[in-house]
Amino acid sequence: MKPKIIMNTADEMTIQKGFEKFIQRKKIANLSEASFRYYNDVYKIMTEVIAETTPCVEICESHLFEFINYIRGRNPNIRDTSVNSYLRGIRAIFYFFMEEGYTPKFNIKLIKAEKTIRETYTTAELERLLKKPNIKACSFAEYRNWVIVCYLLGTGNRERTVCNVKIGDLDFDTHEIKLTATKNKKQYIIPMSRVLERTLSEYLEYRKGEAEDYLFCNIYGQQMKNDTLTSAIKRFNHSRGVVKTSIHLFRHTFAKNWILNNGDIFRLQKLLGHSSIEIVKEYVNMFGADLQKNFDVFNPLDNMEIMKRSRGAIQMNKDA
Repeated sequence: MKPKIIMNTADEMTIQKGFEKFIQRKKIANLSEASFRYYNDVYKIMTEVIAETTPCVEICESHLFEFINYIRGRNPNIRDTSVNSYLRGIRAIFYFFMEEGYTPKFNIKLIKAEKTIRETYTTAELERLLKKPNIKACSFAEYRNWVIVCYLLGTGNRERTVCNVKIGDLDFDTHEIKLTATKNKKQYIIPMSRVLERTLSEYLEYRKGEAEDYLFCNIYGQQMKNDTLTSAIKRFNHSRGVVKTSIHLFRHTFAKNWILNNGDIFRLQKLLGHSSIEIVKEYVNMFGADLQKNFDVFNPLDNMEIMKRSRGAIQMNKDA
């Protein structure tokens, strides 16, 4: 006699079982560890509102209202944009349930959130950060950190991307940089501006290394990790009298200055690696009031006066 096989029907599918299948699907999609942490955090909060044993077939819009009220109750000062961040997670989970037939279909809309002006580095702060260190007296770490700041402002790359750029990814013949570690896991190529090319070329005279070595290394010549990079930029910024230390602010600063320098948003979308133009349009909406400002050069690094003045070759104290 053949054993009886028991299948999970839609009525038997609980939130817990459904989420396990959701995670399995995401593993097939090869999501990043950060994405898995995000969905797990959302699920943990979700199950504080809806019991894990709740059948998926019972999920409805009222659960979303309970979820939103719960989040706001935990933190009365939470911004609408942060609430929407949680809603995007639960929407992805519930839409998966709907696609699989576990849950009746209904629309999940984000709440209307007022767009806030994203913080950026000011011109005065950038003047401090972009001033070349005294190469004859500084350590390699300080010089490397200055080059990283130049790279961040000249590319708008994310932190993880910066840590994974290799020397071989720089093409000085075509003036391009190949990016392999991106948020959407798609490799793409961005131009290398004149000032950044000159800066990196000088840096490599002291960094040395082979094509497979990471561009920005620690003092032992090994790849810089995200937390190491964060700490390095924090120390560097503070040493220059700049209170802001966020690496992501350089990305916002890149986008803002690109727009203010009359750069078009379609190229900005490609440079920032966004799959949707809608995200880039947010920058235009936030910084659009200053669009009348005219600058000759789009790239913010090239447009900084301090970088235009710093043309001379550098000498480094190799004993530092």
